[in-house]
Amino acid sequence: MKPTIDKELVPMKAHYFLFNAGTAPVVPFMPTLAGQLGYSPAVVGTMYMILPIIGMLAKPLFGYIADRFHRHRSLFLGGQVLTGIAFFLIMFVPGLEKPLPMVEFHCHNGVSDVRFCTPFGECVEANLEKYYGNRTLNCEMHCEAQPFMWDVVCQNWLLNSVENCSANRTNPYLDFGTSISMKDVVDEKGCMFFMVPHDQGKVAGKNVTFTCPAGKDYFKTNCTMDCRENYLKEQLAESAVINASTAMGMPEFWFFFGLLILSWVGMAVVVSIGDAICFGILGERHHLYGKQRLFGSLGWGIFALLSGVLVDKMSGSEVDKNYMAVFWMALIIMGIDVFASSKLKHVQTHLSTNILKDVGKMFLSVRCVIFFLWCVAIGLGTALIWTFLFIYLEQLDKEFEGCDSSIKTLEGLVMGIQCFGGELPFFFLSGWILKKIGHVNAMSLVLFGFGVRFILYSMLQNPWYILPIELMNGVTFGIFYATMASYASIVAPPGTEATMQSLVGAIFEGVGVSMGSLIGGLLFESVSARTTFEIFGIAAFIIFVVHVSIQMFLQRNGNTDENGKGRVSSASASASAPASSPVESVKPKENGSKDADGFREVDLS
Repeated sequence: MKPTIDKELVPMKAHYFLFNAGTAPVVPFMPTLAGQLGYSPAVVGTMYMILPIIGMLAKPLFGYIADRFHRHRSLFLGGQVLTGIAFFLIMFVPGLEKPLPMVEFHCHNGVSDVRFCTPFGECVEANLEKYYGNRTLNCEMHCEAQPFMWDVVCQNWLLNSVENCSANRTNPYLDFGTSISMKDVVDEKGCMFFMVPHDQGKVAGKNVTFTCPAGKDYFKTNCTMDCRENYLKEQLAESAVINASTAMGMPEFWFFFGLLILSWVGMAVVVSIGDAICFGILGERHHLYGKQRLFGSLGWGIFALLSGVLVDKMSGSEVDKNYMAVFWMALIIMGIDVFASSKLKHVQTHLSTNILKDVGKMFLSVRCVIFFLWCVAIGLGTALIWTFLFIYLEQLDKEFEGCDSSIKTLEGLVMGIQCFGGELPFFFLSGWILKKIGHVNAMSLVLFGFGVRFILYSMLQNPWYILPIELMNGVTFGIFYATMASYASIVAPPGTEATMQSLVGAIFEGVGVSMGSLIGGLLFESVSARTTFEIFGIAAFIIFVVHVSIQMFLQRNGNTDENGKGRVSSASASASAPASSPVESVKPKENGSKDADGFREVDLS
């Protein structure tokens, strides 16, 4: 039999592919870019706590506007434009200036050198020798000083040639000039030794020889070193780490955070209204949603992988990664998505006379309340992956890989496997899986999957071993998202589809992801990344046990069938389905009944 193509669904498939392809080059790298710009994990966690709250407010608001004024199409396209432009402008956000590198100046028994200690000394040494070759750099040193050091400077360096030199003994700082050789940088025990050619320098405008007699105290002091070389500064200086209180007073922070807010609002509108449009086109064929959404995973996987490779290639041996290509990719692909989405033909067939009242009745359903709480729990775990997984990987990469780092390529591969090995097959099979095990059992499966995934993360030593773990993304995101969207579509009263999708998305991101980002950021700084994932893994297993126990209790009291699907007696169904009921059309049919596509209804009790 010749396969047929539903032409009405082609623009929807194109949108899912292009929208995810347009966001994939930027979204996963935002937390690491924020760290590169100089913001601490606590600041990143705080931002990603606030962003989902913004989404939580935006989704129901724009979903309500779309349903109330029938503006699904215009809001849908406008959200795409806003997302693309906001992402592109992030490219122009300035980073915080790195501080001058902190070094040690040693002088003793006729030998002087400058030392810089770092766990990544081999990498830095190789980069400096490759960049500078045989050059000698002139540097200004600003050092801490003790009285005995001034005695050495006045008597042995200046040979008592400067009047009143000894009066400086109370000065806590010593400034002098010197030169460092880049030819033979020595790396030993985590420290790099820069030799001072001929022990020559300059103090108070006079050329001196750094002579430090063996019979006196060891001349060793901490200094800031300014060689007026940006590359050296980038290699030796750590990124400026800005805490939350300091960031609030910086215009650079508000420029960056403001663009993130705009992009988040745009994505929130596109995702929630887009899913409502998709379910509107599908009609009674809810189980086909996964086969539309899998094109999003395809787009995400391809362009996330490509973006990771591009960033590594464009960055070369630079300390800071070059993200310019991914911002251009996001702008261009989002523009194509706007064109493709303009071909969508969606008409809202059901209208609700009181949207807020109809949606509000969902909170009177025990089953729906449990569903909402499940969305919060999944949001907590998802936040840890979205916001902190790549930060954790970069920490492992520095510890394990050393100089041979291809971290952005690894991150691209992670996203590629998440999509191709995880989401893609599970989105494709999601309709079949939900038919076989039901929505409730699928929810329990997702919680168990998060527990396993986080515990495996906490055991990682080699960052590349994360790749097989990412196959579990099919359970923790593919099954989760299909279950969440399908359940929300089925329980939504007629005419409230966009509002309901927005509400569920707001609960997931605005409450769950927001809380998870804040908790994750605090734990990353107070304990460690590894311990954070272990804590979240144990918590996921606990919530899994609680969820299964509650569902077994409800099943024992006659609320669900053996597969976790809803059931209700014909008597109660008849009694609870008056003509005036706003949720009449979504009440379960008689036990065991199916719609035209063989897809079971979901219980609202």
